[in-house]
Amino acid sequence: MSHEAITKSRMAKHFKVSEQDIEVIDRLKGGMSNSNYVVKIYQNFFTFRIPGKNAFAFVDRHIEKATLDLIKDLHLDGNLLIDLELETGYKISRYVEGTPLMVLDPARYYDRASQMLKRLHTSGILANNDYAPFERLKKNELLVETEGIHHQPNYYDILNRFLTFKLFLESQIKVLCHNDSQPSNFIVRPDESLLLVDWEFGGNNDPLYDIACFGNNDFKYATGLLPVYLGRDPKQEEWLRLYLWRTFQCLQWHNVALYKEAIGLSQELHLDFKAIAEAYITKANALFETALSFQ
Repeated sequence: MSHEAITKSRMAKHFKVSEQDIEVIDRLKGGMSNSNYVVKIYQNFFTFRIPGKNAFAFVDRHIEKATLDLIKDLHLDGNLLIDLELETGYKISRYVEGTPLMVLDPARYYDRASQMLKRLHTSGILANNDYAPFERLKKNELLVETEGIHHQPNYYDILNRFLTFKLFLESQIKVLCHNDSQPSNFIVRPDESLLLVDWEFGGNNDPLYDIACFGNNDFKYATGLLPVYLGRDPKQEEWLRLYLWRTFQCLQWHNVALYKEAIGLSQELHLDFKAIAEAYITKANALFETALSFQ
C-alpha cells in the first residue's frame, strides 16, 4: 500500500470521514527515518507520520507516548499530538506553519533553543526510563551483526578508546532529555518562536547530550550553543562531556547507518548508507582527539 493510501485510510478512520474528503498536500522536509505528510480535511490541516522501515528496532512507541504526556505542561512541542498508534507508530498531529531550523541559520536561535532545553532540563520531571546510551549502543551493534555485517577494526579502535570514559559519562546527573535535539527537530514558526518536535527518544540523560545533538549537521552549532546554554564560559570538564557525547552519537549513527544499508534502504532512499557509516567513524575519531585536549 502506498504512503498516500495509508495516510488517507488512517485519517479517514480517525476523523470518521470519507477518503475522498482527504487531500495529501505535501511531504515535509527533514528527517531520514520517518515520512511526514501535510494533510487537508475540509479546511483543516494536519500532519501524518509514517515510520521508516524497521523503525521499531530503534524506537519504543510506549516511551514516545509517555514522554509526550510528561512534557504537556511545558508546551515545548505545542501539544500538537492528536493520536499515536502504538503498534504501528502512525501519528496524527495538528499542523503548524514553520520551517525546520536546519535549513535556516541555527546560530541565530541559540538563545531560544537554549531556553527551551533549559525549560526541559530544569523542569524537575523525570521519565520512568533512562536513555541508557551504552545499552542502546550495544543493542544497535547486535542489530547490525544480526544482519550479517561485521564491524571493521577501525570501529573497535575508536570504540575501545571512547569506552575508557564510560564511567565518567555515566556518573553525570541525569535529567529528562529529548536525546535527538538536532536542528531538524526545531521548528521556527512565522512569529520566530520555536517548537521542539519528534520525542521518540525521550528519557533521562546527561543534559549536555542534548547540546551535543544540536551539532548533528555541523558541530560548530553545538560548541556555539553550549556557552549560551550555560550562561557562562564552559569549564574544561563541560567541553570534555560535549565532545565525548558527540563522539558517542557518531558511533551510534554509524551503527544505524550500517543497519539501514543491511536492510536495503540505500537502494530505496537513494542514499549510500555504507559511505555515511564510514564518514561517522572519521568524525568520531576527530571529535575524540579534540575531547582529549580537555582532560
